[in-house]
Amino acid sequence: MIRLGLLGCGRIGQVHALSIGKIAEARLVAVADAIPSVAQSLADRYSAESRDPNAMITSDDIDAVIIATPTDTHYDTIHTAAAAGKAIFCEKPIELSSERVRDCIDAVAKAGVPFLTAFNRRFDPSFAQLEQRLRDGEIGDLELVAITSRDPAPPPIDYITKSGGLFRDMMIHDLDMARFLLGEEPVELFAIGSCLVDPEIGKAGDVDTAVVTLKTASGRICQISNSRRASYGYDQRIEVHGSKGMLSAGNALQSLVQIAGPSGFRSAPAKHFFLERYEAAYLAEMTHFIDALMHGRALSPDANDGLRAQILADAAAQSSESERLVKFEY
Repeated sequence: MIRLGLLGCGRIGQVHALSIGKIAEARLVAVADAIPSVAQSLADRYSAESRDPNAMITSDDIDAVIIATPTDTHYDTIHTAAAAGKAIFCEKPIELSSERVRDCIDAVAKAGVPFLTAFNRRFDPSFAQLEQRLRDGEIGDLELVAITSRDPAPPPIDYITKSGGLFRDMMIHDLDMARFLLGEEPVELFAIGSCLVDPEIGKAGDVDTAVVTLKTASGRICQISNSRRASYGYDQRIEVHGSKGMLSAGNALQSLVQIAGPSGFRSAPAKHFFLERYEAAYLAEMTHFIDALMHGRALSPDANDGLRAQILADAAAQSSESERLVKFEY
């Protein structure tokens, strides 16, 4: 049995609590949040305790911690958990500074504790199957990847100002997916961004619409398209083209029922938000974490995957601002 402590009881923390409750080998022992009433409410729901964060991390009855707090708290929490010898499950991004991510990696390595960077999309059943069939050689040599990721609506401006920007907050998922699918590291990229959805996002110093093109040393190319607005729901698609064909994974729809008539075929809208779209992925991700701890297996994606996605996000932001191609090393 893996005994877990959950830091952060907001919407993503609640998703992780729900997943833990479905895994027989895991038990949610304690939760913590900056708002005590929120922590107590979640604790009551799962028969856990509401505790002070530091006391929970260092407690002997906790084997691993789930970090679902705002990004600006991750650095200190990771160091405290690593020093306490706890396994760590950390929401992305690990930190908004690549150098501080490196500091976290050093602390984790020194402590010798397991660490998972929570890029949940790797665990989506369709995306995971696409990646496996790609590795099995069904479409021959990989040549081109296209990733589409568009939110139904932008988040509040107060979130935008603290998020690190679209490239580090939103696109970082897609940059990790690009690495996951390409099978080799990108070495250069070009990014372009605009503010077309909400002028207040531009006033906050961010973009809400962006495209990034990445290239690996062997010439493989990936294009990522992001928008903070999609009138038809949460748009999440992947297409991979190879020498022998193409693999694609389309949107998850609210219903598989389709109607046909004189005006054509009509399907249900895409699922509206990331919590419902990736419900299965969140459970698979947590199951992977628990299973690895139970059997002493390696965790993936790990802290180095988090760092490399962060480096790509930093390069994308730099490219968009400078309107130049950026080449980089890890």
